[in-house]
Amino acid sequence: MDLFLSGHVCNRKTLIITNPIKAIYMLLILLCFLPLQIFINNEWHDSVSGKKFEVFNPANEEKICEVEEGDKADVDKAVKAARKAFELGSPWRTMDASERGRLLNKLADLVERDRLILATMEAIDGGKLFSTAYLMDLGACIKTLHYCAGWADKIHGRTVPMDGNFFTFTRHEPIGVCGQIIPWNFPLVMFIWKIAPALCCGNTVVVKPAEQTPLTALYMGSLIKEAGFPPGVVNIVPGFGPTAGAAISHHMDVDKVAFTGSTEVGKLIKEAAGKSNLKRVTLELGGKSPNIIFADADLDTAVEFAHIGLFYHQGQCCIAGSRIFVEEPIYDEFVRRSIERAKKYTLGNPLLPGVQQGPQIDKEQFQKILELIESGKKEGAKLECGGGPWGDKGYFIQPTVFSNVTDDMRIAKEEIFGPVQQIMKFKTIDEVIKRANNTTYGLAAAVFTKDIDKALTFAAALQAGTVWVNCYSAMSAQCPFGGFKMSGNGREMGEYGLHEYTEVKTVTIKIPQKNS
Repeated sequence: MDLFLSGHVCNRKTLIITNPIKAIYMLLILLCFLPLQIFINNEWHDSVSGKKFEVFNPANEEKICEVEEGDKADVDKAVKAARKAFELGSPWRTMDASERGRLLNKLADLVERDRLILATMEAIDGGKLFSTAYLMDLGACIKTLHYCAGWADKIHGRTVPMDGNFFTFTRHEPIGVCGQIIPWNFPLVMFIWKIAPALCCGNTVVVKPAEQTPLTALYMGSLIKEAGFPPGVVNIVPGFGPTAGAAISHHMDVDKVAFTGSTEVGKLIKEAAGKSNLKRVTLELGGKSPNIIFADADLDTAVEFAHIGLFYHQGQCCIAGSRIFVEEPIYDEFVRRSIERAKKYTLGNPLLPGVQQGPQIDKEQFQKILELIESGKKEGAKLECGGGPWGDKGYFIQPTVFSNVTDDMRIAKEEIFGPVQQIMKFKTIDEVIKRANNTTYGLAAAVFTKDIDKALTFAAALQAGTVWVNCYSAMSAQCPFGGFKMSGNGREMGEYGLHEYTEVKTVTIKIPQKNS
């Protein structure tokens, strides 16, 4: 199927568009042909209920399309397909491990081929800057697929020197059917982070994308089929958390659930797992990450990383460095430079060149952020810049900086998930360690200092799954990621992430003894 656009001949195998603005027209045409349905057994299905839900562009509040709304009946169909694909003797279970790796590499190549389409979907569907989606998100997806592909034939057990006349070894076997529930802030990256390690280890999956951002997941369904994955290995059920998500969490034939999202929903998923079949659960949840700036730090570097660590993707990151502790001697200068940096932003359509900040995801988040900003004003924080909505259409919020923030304020305790920077002052090392750890969360943390002793002290003392030193948001497919405390359980990515998708079986064989 060839599509003609602005004088270029385009198809899904060769996309020749250099101007990202034109990509929106390409996407609108593609939406006419992209199945906006439920993906089960490598086929597209209408929902059992016949319901559909609307998907909106957060930059202009206009409807993009309608998608089939899956619920419990559709999840049942998807789980049944995934279970059949996992049965002993199925094409997936009898497939060589190296062949699983080849399929993941093939999928990576298809994502690279359609990188422009997927990046445009992320921009229109989720308000993500096109340049960020194209360079960062799609780059991370491709690298993650290749990384997991390389592991597929390297997952193996050990021999164990058991007492007595026995030969004992371990097998690392796939868990089974994995339910995977995806958030809206990084819809494609989180889709890949979930399916790639699960498939690498030989599992089958049922994925529920966020209702705000289902389009790239559905597009991936077509690429998964094209890559040659057997039917039932990957199933995608768009829908809502209280229906489709809950059905996955409670399902007696789902062996493991992986969820990225809010702590509140994570608690519900863990409760559901306990009440059903005690399925395994990994959770990557909220954060209120401390970012500690010492007076001996390189100030230019610290200001820039603190800025990016908070404002990246409109502050809609679980790892956002939203509690910035600055040592007293440099506090005023740090605040001044942070205000200057925040005021340089250009807001607007995330597809436009030069735009540096897009919209928040939806009206609910938009109103929540504005309400928290108001609470900061009322509780005595100093509003240095921003603090309100921007523009006449879309869910845009001005880049906002607060100084004179204290630990008891709501903006210092609650996860804002928006472009709101809070800058606090500290005097001593012992004080800031205690304050940094005084939170229910423990996802990430950072320290900026030229003193290696301070850096190592904080790397050990901070209660967080990731600690950065003189940088922020430095992540890679090789590095395990996850949280302490109410930021979740388990790890994603790296070799540790693969452990979450295997069961360890011990096999012991009695060795016959010869009679002397």
